Amino acid sequence: MRDEGFLSEALQHPRRSLGNRHRSQAEKFLKIRKDGDNNLLWAEQSAKQSLLYDFTNEENWKLLIRIKVLMQDSEGARAVLADLFSVLGRDPELMSQLANKDIIGKCEAMLEGALSTDPLDPDIWWEKIGKRTKGLESFSSRLKRLDVSDQRANILYSRRLERVRSGGHEDAFLELSRVLLSQRPVNHEAWEELGSMYERRRQYDEAWLCYDQAQSVYANCSAKDRFKIRMEAMVLGTGVNPWKEPSVTDRASFLDRLGSLTRLEVEEAEEAPEDDVRSGAFSEITMLRKQGRLAEAFFLARRMAAEGTEGAAEIVTELLHQMEE
Repeated sequence: MRDEGFLSEALQHPRRSLGNRHRSQAEKFLKIRKDGDNNLLWAEQSAKQSLLYDFTNEENWKLLIRIKVLMQDSEGARAVLADLFSVLGRDPELMSQLANKDIIGKCEAMLEGALSTDPLDPDIWWEKIGKRTKGLESFSSRLKRLDVSDQRANILYSRRLERVRSGGHEDAFLELSRVLLSQRPVNHEAWEELGSMYERRRQYDEAWLCYDQAQSVYANCSAKDRFKIRMEAMVLGTGVNPWKEPSVTDRASFLDRLGSLTRLEVEEAEEAPEDDVRSGAFSEITMLRKQGRLAEAFFLARRMAAEGTEGAAEIVTELLHQMEE
């Protein structure tokens, strides 16, 4: 949890009813506040809870930033905006606006501007995309340069990609889903959605690989087992050659392609000495973990586990816990 303490990285999915309840409570405290009493502090705590339970409701963000203004809490307002930018995808251009400035007088306008340009409601967002010239193309380009490893950002953009898919842009959905998952591979629901799209397109190997990934990050996921049953039913009695699981080579290639999407092009990136890289099968994973490139390390470890490398499965488990934390 961040210093401000109002948003949890462990949040799974928004709970709108609880968010609305806490926002209503915060509004009540605001109405009865007086100079010197604690009602403004109680309003702040309730507003933080509203965001904890539902970061997708713009009213929750607006209320908390309003309270920060009333408290003249410039650092708190900066933290709220920084968290919103994390949900919208960490954009260096947006983050630079917060550096070393007293923003208390304009933080509400900054928040309103961010939400107006990039609505949290996926339906409103999709409507705006459709009205823009080359809107989808612009979104695709932007997503590829954003940091959406924050769990909330991954949920938000997953919902946006659902609108892209339902809008008939299947190729864009497939491409951008891989981008999303390359940054946060523990999003099992996104893996299932991607697998489902491949299955509808009769790209069965790719579908199985996605379902396999979903199960690897969420043990209770039964998508792969249900897929096998559907495949068996499809070929039963038809004379069609039965479908077989992709080979280890195919699985390794799939994981390599996803891992390559996570690699950042940094001009002065540290490189491990060549001798160290060759010193053991896990040296590259160790290097990636030290650099904080957990998603890339995860895909590499998964590939090694698929190839039967001893000890790789244990590292996959460690990385899953590390990414969830």
